[in-house]
Amino acid sequence: MNWIANVVPPKIKDFFSRRETPENLWIKCPETGQMVFHKDLEQNAYVIPGSNYHMRMTATQRLASVFDGGRWDDIALPEVTTDPLKFRDEKRYADRLRDARTKTGMQDAIKLGAGELDGLPVVVGVQDFDFMGGSLGMAAGEAVVKGLLEATERATPFIMFAASGGARMQEGILSLMQMPRTTVAIQRLREIKKPYIVVLTNPTTGGVTASYAMLGDVQLAEPGALIGFAGPRVIEQTIREKLPDGFQRSEYLKSHGMVDMVVHRHQLKPTLSRLCRLLTKAPQKEAA
Repeated sequence: MNWIANVVPPKIKDFFSRRETPENLWIKCPETGQMVFHKDLEQNAYVIPGSNYHMRMTATQRLASVFDGGRWDDIALPEVTTDPLKFRDEKRYADRLRDARTKTGMQDAIKLGAGELDGLPVVVGVQDFDFMGGSLGMAAGEAVVKGLLEATERATPFIMFAASGGARMQEGILSLMQMPRTTVAIQRLREIKKPYIVVLTNPTTGGVTASYAMLGDVQLAEPGALIGFAGPRVIEQTIREKLPDGFQRSEYLKSHGMVDMVVHRHQLKPTLSRLCRLLTKAPQKEAA
């Protein structure tokens, strides 16, 4: 037998079969189809260079982009009943939660951090859409309340990055109860005259929009973000009329007075810094 034919080819085949190509090396722009290398996208704050499309960021990525040096202290979230209604549809709610926690590494849809923004102490809350669509349930509601109360105790501004599909249906009325609870917590922060700043990201809809996402002292939004209560398709089916171009996008809301500023992600940190210093009467940071 020819040992070269029988031994060498299998060795070569086995060598190349081990070289698995990593997934998500290239990211496709949802608007233009442009392919961007993932490292280039990461260095550009997850904004597609050509189309300027703002991709979603995870909660950890968002916190790292806001705090000085990408360093912050995690704020522990209160524990809540995991599945209060023992809900089940095609899948048990408890199983959905377990899958979401495995996928994101988070306990629920909101992550809290405390640190410095250009030298100014702040508390930041981030809603992660990858966790069951950033839906508002008991745990997420407790997290928002915890963040607001933590900012009240520390006497710092509270910045909320909202991204949600709305209330979490698996928790029924218990989810809807989080809307007034978060509203009361916002009032606590206002009583000590510290700012509550909301950054609306894509998408922010449903019960979140009907509560803490629209109660900021200043309302910011990222370009092109979908913001509203009901989705545009539902509205069109209800009123049986064609909606205007750009309806429920951040630019449309700014022109109609629902959003104060539409801020590019590259300018978001300096904008938040200026607002926090202005609203707390802290000295503005000197230009380098």
